[in-house]
Amino acid sequence: MSQDTPSADERTRQSVETPPETALDTARHQLNQAASYLDVDPNIVERLNHPASVHEVTVPLERDDGTVEMFRGYRAQHDSVRGPFKGGLRFHPHVGREECIGLAMWMTWKCAVVDIPFGGAKGGVVVNPKELSDDETERLTRRFTNELRNVIGPMTDIPAPDMGTDAQTMAWIMDAYSVQEAETIPGVVTGKPPVIGGSKGREEAPGRSVAIIARKLLDYYDYPIAETTVAVQGFGSVGANAARLLDDWGASVVAVSDVNGAAYDPDGLDTRAIPSHNEEPEAVTTYADETIGNEEILELDVDLLIPAAIGNVITEDNAGDVDADMIVEGANGPITFVADSILAERDVPVVPDILANAGGVTVSYFEWLQDINRRSWSRDRVNEELEEEMLAAWNAVRREVEERDVTWRDGAYVVALSRIAEAHESRGLWP
Repeated sequence: MSQDTPSADERTRQSVETPPETALDTARHQLNQAASYLDVDPNIVERLNHPASVHEVTVPLERDDGTVEMFRGYRAQHDSVRGPFKGGLRFHPHVGREECIGLAMWMTWKCAVVDIPFGGAKGGVVVNPKELSDDETERLTRRFTNELRNVIGPMTDIPAPDMGTDAQTMAWIMDAYSVQEAETIPGVVTGKPPVIGGSKGREEAPGRSVAIIARKLLDYYDYPIAETTVAVQGFGSVGANAARLLDDWGASVVAVSDVNGAAYDPDGLDTRAIPSHNEEPEAVTTYADETIGNEEILELDVDLLIPAAIGNVITEDNAGDVDADMIVEGANGPITFVADSILAERDVPVVPDILANAGGVTVSYFEWLQDINRRSWSRDRVNEELEEEMLAAWNAVRREVEERDVTWRDGAYVVALSRIAEAHESRGLWP
């Protein structure tokens, strides 16, 4: 250990003394890190450190018992220089203003790294959706839509599903918005059911892109996929689809987890015999012969680790215990920037979320195109176009990694910032 590297005890003490890293802290750190590699106008970097706007609303909800309860809602819009704002809406108790801004910034980078013409946004309602009935969820969604009606739209800001929301939520938003506009406008949201303008392949797209990028990473470092071991933290839509595809392609998925713990088999699991969170919530461990904890899955001796659950699961406290040869981020922000530095010092390759799970926003773009043109695509076409876009993004990032001798994260941010800065320079600042 070098003298400049803090010991485990020192890192633990620092983590107690230092407030937890927020999504906004991380997003700004990553922006400024990328800017250090580029000759970018510092005024543009300063602009990108701040959101274009943040909308905070109060959402009244009539509960089933007739009482009225008030909820806070947010929509952060970061940057629209390359196109309309785009990003998820979440229903979660920990939704907050800074979180929405940070996640909106990530969406800006994510759209740019896969070169689609959107900017970043994020929003949500501070609520535990498990405490709402279906009727209450619908009423909350429709009223929240009405509160945001003047700031969303198919050419201005296009929401999508996120934590605590799904295709049905998007259907209610589309309907509430369309009723107020007196015409059917499917392009106001993405992630809808296909019967009302949603895209085939949208739900599994983030997990599919994680698997595509993981396969490229394994090939890059000469790991035959048939000899590769994989652990996936989080067996929701992203983790389950990524795990099953890698399993289909010959990898040995030895562990998958949900909030209760992980199913583990060193000889490999049958990932299709284990229900995802969407298929049967919190059921992973009930289908396991052997189980381990959620912390243990992050420390397994595997070739590839995919943290696909929630943010900030790999921190300065446990980054030194991660034993995977490489990491592909499935969740948004699963690794803090301090932990990322520790992994980089240990030469553990980490492919960031803004590249790996960008399949979701990419197929959302395809859905938006289908809605604008009123013409649906086949699932095969969606998957083929997704793979083409992901491989183009991978190659752009790989070139930066090789030419600049930087990490995969820095390479991805350099690609994104280069494109965003060029757009700002072309459009200028008015007035």
